[in-house]
Amino acid sequence: MDFLKEIVKEIGDEFTQIASDIDETEKFIDTGSYIFNGLVSGSIYGGMSNNKITAIAGESSTGKTFFSIAVVKNFLDSNPDGYCLYFDTEAAITKGLLESRGIDQSRLVVINVVTIEEFRSKALKAVDIYLKKDLSERKPCMFVLDSLGMLSTEKEIKDTLDEKQVRDMTKSQLVKGAFRMLTLKLGQANIPLIVTNHTYDVIGSYVPTKEMGGGSGLKYAASTIIYLSKKKEKDKTEVVGNIIKAKTVKSRLSKENQQVDVRLYYDERGLDRYYGLLELGELGGLWKNVAGRYEMDGKKVYAKEIYKNPEKYFTDDIMNKLDEISKNTFSYGTT
Repeated sequence: MDFLKEIVKEIGDEFTQIASDIDETEKFIDTGSYIFNGLVSGSIYGGMSNNKITAIAGESSTGKTFFSIAVVKNFLDSNPDGYCLYFDTEAAITKGLLESRGIDQSRLVVINVVTIEEFRSKALKAVDIYLKKDLSERKPCMFVLDSLGMLSTEKEIKDTLDEKQVRDMTKSQLVKGAFRMLTLKLGQANIPLIVTNHTYDVIGSYVPTKEMGGGSGLKYAASTIIYLSKKKEKDKTEVVGNIIKAKTVKSRLSKENQQVDVRLYYDERGLDRYYGLLELGELGGLWKNVAGRYEMDGKKVYAKEIYKNPEKYFTDDIMNKLDEISKNTFSYGTT
């Protein structure tokens, strides 16, 4: 034992410790949606891991950027001293967009990146600067890369300028290398990273199959991979948001191949915190859905009415029961 303590002392950094001293308390980033929290962590009070990579993937216009911005808004609202570095590859982030989502722009840094090498370099520099600060000075921080699929490589740009019609075969290796360097650094710094990415249909597959672009680098590095699909939600004739179908393709914190519906508004409301809980309660036998109305406390109430005044119906007792149902539904080791 003394020998091990001597090794820890000689190596002398904050990340080396005897296994019995490791803090295994899993910390989460609340996404702003109870049902999505349950999907990715097992508990409606959980969320995305606070020091790992989460991939949000989907076809074009499935709401990946808006979804990420909604999570960022909730992160900043929950951490008044926190901040976010947003690596933008699509020139999608504008002042007007951030204002419409109610985001504190003084705590958000938008970094335009064109190549994988540029993202890797700037992200690593940012993490190193963060780690050089004393623990007391490290405020909550989040990274977003939107999106991986739009990143080029220096070789691809050079070949294009030289008018060479050659496909860059090094891209997937560069992606893998970038995440190989970042994964441990982010874990040490307790910085969560959201990466958005595109999906495509696998040609020749026996059943319809979606796959993420960019090679295997993100698949290996991500702790959680979520595929999104959507349908528009209308208020009379006006489109006010999306009902997004979220499915876990990979997860180290919850069961894979689970699926929920999440409501995402196009304004400062972002992700609807309570949407999806009625279906979760029905799944767990907490109430019944009879002809579009839910039986709660001996009354039959329409879902629209419940979501208009959620605090009235989702009491602390009900929320605790829903959390148990969520753990039984989404957590590993349960049926």
